[in-house]
Amino acid sequence: MSAQLASNKTRQWLLASMAGLALIAGISSSPAHAGWPEDRPIHLVVPFPPGSSPDTLARALAEPLSQMLKQTIVVENKPGAGGNIGTRLVAKAAPDGYTLLYTINGPLVTAPALYKKTLGYDPDKDLAPVTLVATSPNVLVVGKNVAAKNVAAFVKEAKSNPGKFNYGSVGPGSASHLAMEMFKNSAGIDLLHVPYPGFPQAMTAILAGDVQASFMVPAIAMAQVKDGKAKALAVTSLEPVDTLVGITPLAKQGFPGFEAISWNAILAPAGTPAPIIDKLQAALSDIIQSDAVKQKFAAQYFTPIGSSPDRLKQQMADDKKRWGEVIERLNLSLD
Repeated sequence: MSAQLASNKTRQWLLASMAGLALIAGISSSPAHAGWPEDRPIHLVVPFPPGSSPDTLARALAEPLSQMLKQTIVVENKPGAGGNIGTRLVAKAAPDGYTLLYTINGPLVTAPALYKKTLGYDPDKDLAPVTLVATSPNVLVVGKNVAAKNVAAFVKEAKSNPGKFNYGSVGPGSASHLAMEMFKNSAGIDLLHVPYPGFPQAMTAILAGDVQASFMVPAIAMAQVKDGKAKALAVTSLEPVDTLVGITPLAKQGFPGFEAISWNAILAPAGTPAPIIDKLQAALSDIIQSDAVKQKFAAQYFTPIGSSPDRLKQQMADDKKRWGEVIERLNLSLD
């Protein structure tokens, strides 16, 4: 083979190699999210048991979201440790848009203060907000053995019976526990904390007269209130809500600024590409404001929101500050 022929073949090989490398480079430089969602199911992790309120609301969104994105949405229940186990799972997942989190506020805003040693994730660093889905106030419920018909009368009655009023919660560090401790501090009253495994057990205790009061989720409280077996003295939103007509906020009964709302949100692992977050948020906002979803949320006493990621981020920051102060004052740790 002549030197010229060898040189030509070498040149052709180099050009072919360079063209191949250029093609590979072009492919690898294309955004990995450009075709999202591709032919893969999206997993929506709910860190609570099947049948729970967040599970019910997540499933109300899953079907219309699947239709809008033209991709299967698999709702996965990963309960445990008050929602922390499932939340940690998503926090450590690949940020590719195929693993999402549907959760309540606890694992995002109170868990970091309650589990400083063992939580295993940082909501601010490991998760990316997508949307604030919906909000719901708690209800201050008292038993029929309590004479008070409003908050001022309840405070007066509690002060007149030192050491005789108890309150129920669903456990230390729960929203029902922290809300009552914040109320006690504001009202200057002393109530003994009695924890229960869940709201049904706490309501049973109220009906039996074992405890006198509790901050409860409306889905449990209102059935007994409507039957006249218990009384709802206040809601914990700043303003009245359409789902709880006729129940005045604590904030308008002598406790200005008192707020203790429950909320649901969707988040993704930190680092999920912004175009995926934006596409998800836009789709969810439309779905959450649809009549069909509004009806399902109203049945659970939730008001649909469908916010921007920034609104959710601010909600997390505000609640983290509010409940962090209560937890610090109680010197409460669950580690």
